Amino acid sequence: MARIIAGVASSHVPAIGAAIDNKQTEEPYWKRVFSGFEKSKQWMAKAKPDVCIVVYNDHASAFSVEIVPTFALGCAAEFPPADEGWGPRPVPVVKGHPALAAHITQSVILDEFDLTIVNKMEVDHGLTVPMNLLFGQPKDHWPCPVIPLAVNVVLYPPPTAHRCYMLGKAIRKAVESYREDLNVVIFGTGGMSHQLQGPRAGLINRPFDTRFLDNLTQDPEANVRIPHIEYLREAGSEGIEMVMWLIMRGALDEEVREVHRFYHVPASNTALGHIILENLTPYEDC
Repeated sequence: MARIIAGVASSHVPAIGAAIDNKQTEEPYWKRVFSGFEKSKQWMAKAKPDVCIVVYNDHASAFSVEIVPTFALGCAAEFPPADEGWGPRPVPVVKGHPALAAHITQSVILDEFDLTIVNKMEVDHGLTVPMNLLFGQPKDHWPCPVIPLAVNVVLYPPPTAHRCYMLGKAIRKAVESYREDLNVVIFGTGGMSHQLQGPRAGLINRPFDTRFLDNLTQDPEANVRIPHIEYLREAGSEGIEMVMWLIMRGALDEEVREVHRFYHVPASNTALGHIILENLTPYEDC
């Protein structure tokens, strides 16, 4: 059967993608950011997932204010990089896994989560930047197929932390009922604390972020109880993106192994957070 072996969480700051594309990764400002992902790339090269599920939020690339799905699962065979105003990023087209995506869709909808099925979609920096940070910058193709899961954390109302966490559990159930032998890594992206506008522009809250990372490993239910207003107050207007990390966490074992953690401020006015969590089950079965 298919199985989720690990979860990865990472910020998806668009300026990181620009630094990669413009070959600025060795510049002093950016080198400190990219050095924190060297161990992560080594881990990913060893893990060699057959499929990745990437939870991210669209930034008005695939969806506009006319149609805003709460949860949208990409079921297409491929997902081209979006033009976000300066042309598509020079990254490979993201290849999908339509069979597993369709299976997840059926299972999750029958578990009463109303996913929007998307058969044509472009993907933006929310997905491609975390892929770069974990896989590097491939020339021709990404190392594995990807199933995008877009979550609305842009327009009110976003889904609750609890809803996201429970969706993660439903996704795990779906993956484990898929008969093909696949190792799956699930990403949660976005955050951490940041606010891009208004009097509090530039807000970063290291204690809140650190507590969230600690709880992600040790006590995810504590993060699940955080209400929307607390994200706004403590993590800024864009901090709500962190609920997407809880979809990833809900898809993992209750007890996990923390492999790597990295936290850096600032990365283009954002607190950049990253963590890798492995399920214990594969090791217990060895």
